[in-house]
Amino acid sequence: MLTPPKPWQAFWPGSWRNYSLARRGGMLKCADMTKENTPARTFAEMLPQTDVDRLRARAVWLYFVEGRTQSDVATLLGLNRVAVVRLLADARRRNEVRITVSAPLAELVKVERALEERFAINHVIAAPVSDPTADPVKVIAAAAGAFINRTMQSGMSVGVGWGQTLYNTLPFIAGRTLDDFRVVSLLGGISAARRFNPAEFAWQFAQLFQGDGFLIPAPALVDSAETKHALLERCGLAEIFQMADHLDMVLVSVGGISTITTSYRLGHLSEPERRSLVDAGAVGDVLYNFIDAHGRLVDNQVNGRAISVDLPQLRKTPERVLVSGGPEKIRALLGAIKVLEPTVLITDEVSARALLEQQN
Repeated sequence: MLTPPKPWQAFWPGSWRNYSLARRGGMLKCADMTKENTPARTFAEMLPQTDVDRLRARAVWLYFVEGRTQSDVATLLGLNRVAVVRLLADARRRNEVRITVSAPLAELVKVERALEERFAINHVIAAPVSDPTADPVKVIAAAAGAFINRTMQSGMSVGVGWGQTLYNTLPFIAGRTLDDFRVVSLLGGISAARRFNPAEFAWQFAQLFQGDGFLIPAPALVDSAETKHALLERCGLAEIFQMADHLDMVLVSVGGISTITTSYRLGHLSEPERRSLVDAGAVGDVLYNFIDAHGRLVDNQVNGRAISVDLPQLRKTPERVLVSGGPEKIRALLGAIKVLEPTVLITDEVSARALLEQQN
């Protein structure tokens, strides 16, 4: 009996040797189908239409989202460059190329559905990656940008977090004018102008839709719980936090606890503070709410110093969108899923599979 290819092999036709494809009740021999000995037209004709669609989707993603050259795409897919040119031209003709890719990626559906059922999530989007070891931020951001384009509407109030992944969604969002559109930053900013300033992301996000931005004029992390209390009670910050009770959607990401995370690199956390959080069981944070792998707030003074919306308040929002991925964030993602109960999860395919494996 012939052994079917693994899921990843469906996108790597150069490895399909001596495999028979069932087509309309008959068997089509696909022996040694490689870029060296199979013309592009013949190769496409030999594949069932669903496999052609998936191959075209992969080529489009690699070229338009990951920024690969046509030669790179040809090498990665085991095709010649002429075949790649034809696939890209066909995708454009089918109107499958916009900001991101609209063609279906069937091999991810099983993983997405498994996550939806396992964690009771309404919708999971797992962005494809060509290199499992590469940083998935850009592909996750592209998928999140496409989701944002589809879901933003006039009259919405959207709360946003911050971080590298969310910031990278901005180039993938096709801005347009929305009436009565409000964006609320869910945590304080930082004193110095930086690329991942949460206030800056919230403001740019609001500008894309010609909406109103509501920012928290305070640091993300203050020196004591007493200072936090004073700012909330005496400086008018409580009014902004009250807006979080009336949001239609929140867009948040997960921060890790390693030395490569954004919060650490920005100087918000000192090394002793980071170590104390790890010792307390923290695996990451959501809006500077540091949690363990079960989604519980850890017992650490840092949690009392964050100028941010708390997690129970976030969980009351009708649509909760969690955008994150990467090997260093898997345990933090699991904790965030448990505490936030997201309605939408946007991640990459490697992280999606890792979440399923960890849960097992």
